[in-house]
Amino acid sequence: MSNERVLIAGAGPVGLAAAANLVRRGVPVTVLEAGAGLSEESRASTFHPPTLDMLHTLGAAQPLIAQGLKAPQFQYRNKAHGLLAQFDFGAIADATQHPYRVQCEQSKLTRILLDGLHHEPNFEIAFGSEVAGVTQDGAGVEVAIERNGKTERRAGRFLIGADGASSAVRHALGIEFEGFTWPDRLLVVSTPFDFHSVIPGLTAVNYVADPVRWHFLLQIPELWRIMFLVNEDGSDERVQTRGFAQSLMSTVVPGISNYDIDHITLYKVHQRVAKTFQRGRAFLVGDAAHINNPLGGMGMNGGIHDAINLTDRLAEVWHGEKPAAELDRFDKQRRGVTLEYIQKYTIQNKQNLESPGDEFRQNLQAIAADAARTRDYLMRVSMIASLARAAELG
Repeated sequence: MSNERVLIAGAGPVGLAAAANLVRRGVPVTVLEAGAGLSEESRASTFHPPTLDMLHTLGAAQPLIAQGLKAPQFQYRNKAHGLLAQFDFGAIADATQHPYRVQCEQSKLTRILLDGLHHEPNFEIAFGSEVAGVTQDGAGVEVAIERNGKTERRAGRFLIGADGASSAVRHALGIEFEGFTWPDRLLVVSTPFDFHSVIPGLTAVNYVADPVRWHFLLQIPELWRIMFLVNEDGSDERVQTRGFAQSLMSTVVPGISNYDIDHITLYKVHQRVAKTFQRGRAFLVGDAAHINNPLGGMGMNGGIHDAINLTDRLAEVWHGEKPAAELDRFDKQRRGVTLEYIQKYTIQNKQNLESPGDEFRQNLQAIAADAARTRDYLMRVSMIASLARAAELG
């Protein structure tokens, strides 16, 4: 096999988006995935407007939209006052081809991307291939992988680590994962219950603030996902019982309990950023580079933005259109904007929902009442502003 290719560790949405963009631009790719196949997990399920714009260039936006749920509006509520404010992405329709979020499990996107790559001669994927080591020199990168009980080696000109929060690539490169872990946990309960039938005017995306226990109502096709803050001392096992989940669900709509529960997932909540997104010919993207709490849906979206930023540059360098120094801009732009935007605003989103006073409510209502402030706010929450800021960073 030729060494003239880019190696990508991880076949999640970020790794496969990177692969699709490179193949589209004539760069050979090998994806190394530790799992036996694509993950079935739902995990992230919000796709922001600029992410959909990027996926459109990869031929993936329309099939994703067809399988998902368009969400042009989102709401903030609280338990004391009900609806606080509603925002509509139609106010920034001039800034994106897709003035809405799409609610769809990330596992749908990975299958769409892989289906589009399968018959490409510049693409290959190796499942059951866990990264065990990385070495590199000025000419290329060699990756040791554990496969079928044996150690194999793959070589390429560049390596992209898109292998998640526990990234073997990041560990092999010796890059620190700086930040902290929140003491709270998040419990996600999925139910087929129709909340539109009991909450008038509800949208598909709803943040419900409360100083004791906020929750987040998110609709995907056929299910609602309700995310709760869990700040009590119960063990992980107890917190994931149906009895505990039902006790939380009974607080969503007074008088309604005993929901049908499809599944329950518990998450630890981290805010961490790799000390660098580049080491020589190896790069980190997505959860391998940064993780954050899920409020605002910026994690997977930011990862796809990493992937497109990096692979656009790699393709230019690969074809001799730009010097190798062009790749240095990736770390400057994407790590910089991760710290300035993604980490800052996901932390702020969590703190806002936990706010005990009226300041958050009054601020939201002031934004909603002012067209210019609404536009600025939507540009930020849609992540369009973060892309513009990344470009300013050099």
